[in-house]
Amino acid sequence: MLNDAHVPIKPADLDRIIEQSLPPFPEASLAAFVRRHFDRRTFYLDVIRHHPSPIYLLETSVLKERARRFIQAFQDVLPETGFYYAMKSNNHPAVAATLMSQGFGLDVSGGPELAAAIDLGAKDIIFSGPGKTTAELDMAIDHADSVTILLDSFGELSRLEAAAASRGRRIRAGVRLTTNADGLWRKFGIAPERLVAFFDTARNCPHVRLQGLQFHTSWNLSPDAQTAFIELLSRILRKMPEAFLAQIAFIDIGGGYWPEQGEWLHSGGTPEGLIRKAMGQTVATASPRYRIPSLPIEKFAETLGPVVQSRLRSLTPCRICFEPGRWLVNDAMHILVSVVDRKAPDLVITDAGTNAVGWERYETDYFPVLNLSRPAMTEHHCHILGALCTPHDVWGYAYWGEAIMPGDLLLIPTQGAYTYSLRQEFIKPLPTMVVI
Repeated sequence: MLNDAHVPIKPADLDRIIEQSLPPFPEASLAAFVRRHFDRRTFYLDVIRHHPSPIYLLETSVLKERARRFIQAFQDVLPETGFYYAMKSNNHPAVAATLMSQGFGLDVSGGPELAAAIDLGAKDIIFSGPGKTTAELDMAIDHADSVTILLDSFGELSRLEAAAASRGRRIRAGVRLTTNADGLWRKFGIAPERLVAFFDTARNCPHVRLQGLQFHTSWNLSPDAQTAFIELLSRILRKMPEAFLAQIAFIDIGGGYWPEQGEWLHSGGTPEGLIRKAMGQTVATASPRYRIPSLPIEKFAETLGPVVQSRLRSLTPCRICFEPGRWLVNDAMHILVSVVDRKAPDLVITDAGTNAVGWERYETDYFPVLNLSRPAMTEHHCHILGALCTPHDVWGYAYWGEAIMPGDLLLIPTQGAYTYSLRQEFIKPLPTMVVI
């Protein structure tokens, strides 16, 4: 708690109570990112000539390159691997189909995603997530040749056994282990300490073939959280019966890998900004900006590979699986919108609202807005707002360009992750998806 006695916090106390000091965004790195996309201006303008704004622009060549790089990084350090795309990060069918063509299976988290994966002809599907309904379990059992269910609880194990028995079928399964016993993350999986009890229960479920384990840590800017849980899991596995270790065919170490561009924030997304907002103070919008760096995927592999080999595969020489989502799709999709109205030199309205991404992302997360119609390597303060009837409809607080006028085409790059999947039908039409 910031203040146990509920005494108002004085502004002078902010430095004392803010525990995390975020690094400012290196200007040279930001400029290089902007320049790289301005250098592709002709490509973007040609696309928009054939497909009027607003659009989502999906580049399958980028997806393929990311897929190849991810697979290579881990196959270089581990002998038996499996790769599954987490569909929740971007559920457009072309994304999943492209990644399947590169050797990925699909990781689905609900009935609609499972149905989409089946429609795409996926032959290797992991079905994860809490609260699976009976109808969803039935769908998975009907496609037992393609689906492995990651069980989330003892109750789900019982319901899966009953559903499979009623159909006279057996289905492969694993069990998810929770990585955080406190707070809201408790909703996922079972406590690792209950693994022995789960194994004993599963032995009395003849229609469920328990073959694996899964865990997942999120927002991995480094492999620290993953290595810490692998150490814990190794200690637990050393106490498990030999019969349990013998039946483990896979250990799935999840996803959550952050793209190496790192996390980019406005002041409002920092600890200081959140505190100032809670205190009713004005928070700077356009600058400064901050970047929390992330490691390249090769560095994750260099660290995780030896730890997995020595702590897990030394106990059970199983297949090691990965479930990347954000890392694969982040760079592969962009959003293009047009300026409809210039209400002031520092306020414009665009032809799309942030219902296109489904949440108030850009109030806290910083992404450069590039004016492709009037390019310049200069950033100007300006509220770039959508056309929804809400003040939270924000694309950004500045643009890169020489000026901004009605009709100008704006690019918000690298918007592939947790945007399209969260889009909402609200007031304004959604952008069209253009697949290149």
